[in-house]
Amino acid sequence: MFLTISREYGAGGGAMARLVAERLRWRLVDNEVVEEVARLAGMTPDEVARREERGPSFIERLSRALAMATPELIGPDPVEVPEAQEKRLVKLTEQVVADACHEGDAVLVGRAAVAVLGRRVDALHVRVVAPLEHRVQVAADRHGVSLEDAAKRLKAVDANRARYHRQYYDRDWADARNYHLTVNTAWLGLERSAELVVEAVRGRSES
Repeated sequence: MFLTISREYGAGGGAMARLVAERLRWRLVDNEVVEEVARLAGMTPDEVARREERGPSFIERLSRALAMATPELIGPDPVEVPEAQEKRLVKLTEQVVADACHEGDAVLVGRAAVAVLGRRVDALHVRVVAPLEHRVQVAADRHGVSLEDAAKRLKAVDANRARYHRQYYDRDWADARNYHLTVNTAWLGLERSAELVVEAVRGRSES
């Protein structure tokens, strides 16, 4: 079985995913996806991870670290990737995500895994959200930037994620019908959110 985590920026989805993986004793799939896609594409992990900084032709986030560790708001200049290469990277990402599911129980964070693996029956898809004001404050505190700058960056990242799902999978990233469970980390907190997800996984496994 596997679990996919889709998250709004600043909602703490990466940190929650780590808690869930630890409690389930499942493999957490994060950095290795970036590294493997980079290897297959003949690029550096930096180049793959920084593609999301682009505008209209955004490719789903493949950062080298999860939400609590990635300085997305103050990162380096974006890498320009030709459209043909972007499409190839999408296919490589799909391949790496699918391959990860053949290696046992896993928690997959981002990478549009919910879309790539949407037809699988051995899956639980979770969306992690929080109010905009909460996420802006988290991002500003984490990266030492103004609330205004944090809000602009946050909205851009989320818009790009939504665009990726729409462009490559014809899906609405925010549509609750694409997920089995949605958790609000601002209301529940990371610990309780992780507990609910673990309970859902165990309940699905036993059904």
